[in-house]
Amino acid sequence: MLQQTQVATALPYFERFVERFPDVHALARAALADVMAAWAGLGYYARARNLHACARAVVARHAGRFPGTAEALAALPGIGRSTAGAIAAFCFDERAPVLDGNVRRVLARHWAIAGDVKSAAVAAALWQRAQQELPAARDMARYTQAIMDLGATVCTRRQPACGRCPVNARCAALRTGCVDELPAAKPRPARPVRKAFVLAALAGTRVLLQRREGDGIWGGLMCLPEFGSKAALVRRARALATGATALLSLPPRRHALTHLTLAIEPYLATTGRTAPAREPRAARWVPLDAIDRAGLPAPHRALLDEVREHLAGQRKGFEPA
Repeated sequence: MLQQTQVATALPYFERFVERFPDVHALARAALADVMAAWAGLGYYARARNLHACARAVVARHAGRFPGTAEALAALPGIGRSTAGAIAAFCFDERAPVLDGNVRRVLARHWAIAGDVKSAAVAAALWQRAQQELPAARDMARYTQAIMDLGATVCTRRQPACGRCPVNARCAALRTGCVDELPAAKPRPARPVRKAFVLAALAGTRVLLQRREGDGIWGGLMCLPEFGSKAALVRRARALATGATALLSLPPRRHALTHLTLAIEPYLATTGRTAPAREPRAARWVPLDAIDRAGLPAPHRALLDEVREHLAGQRKGFEPA
């Protein structure tokens, strides 16, 4: 949960998650939909899918006990080389290196390893150096925690506290005056923008949701129906109607993801139904007062909160489409 997420944000999710899935067997038995619902709002949903797959692999391959070597841990879904090394070092005192962002920064500066850290050659040099720096097995847990904390609190990306670094006497970057230039990385390209037309269709006090398939954006989550064009959204809204359909344009919004930005154009349709009709297998009508438990992604949840305010007469600004 702490990958790409701050502690304060993750902590309440963690507490609820381990209460619902108290051990690896409980997580392995759970349906993916239940795991995704418990994760909803944290973002980066591949983490939840990998966590579920990992639990099932641990139960199926290792009788419910995590293996004790970095090599075996790295063979599990969602556990990369660095995470495997950290688990092996902390739990089993294995002499296994880690190379998360903080450690990468410490090593690149301390040994003046130049070049793009994402390139194969520089990554290989950093892994080699990480291996060479390992202490005796009995000190692995302390060393691993120390080097990660050094990068997180002293050798920070901006304004590093070199004056209080315990190993500054041997830091090549400090000696040569290139601390701010290391580690080097290519500038990130601008995120592409993808337009998404989203339909909030109401039947009485129920809203139509459908489960996303696959492992793409929000895969496995219940979401509002999304379309590639307004025309497709209007056709769907008309197909839902048993009478006159009111289609309102809601305020547009943007949602930044790791690799793109979603430009969301949402619409509200009131279908005139008093009871929901049968929908495709992945879709269902959910009471508006139950959406807090439906496991929606954050922008769809926020949109429905606005819809509820609108229906309660507390929000204006919805225009005829």
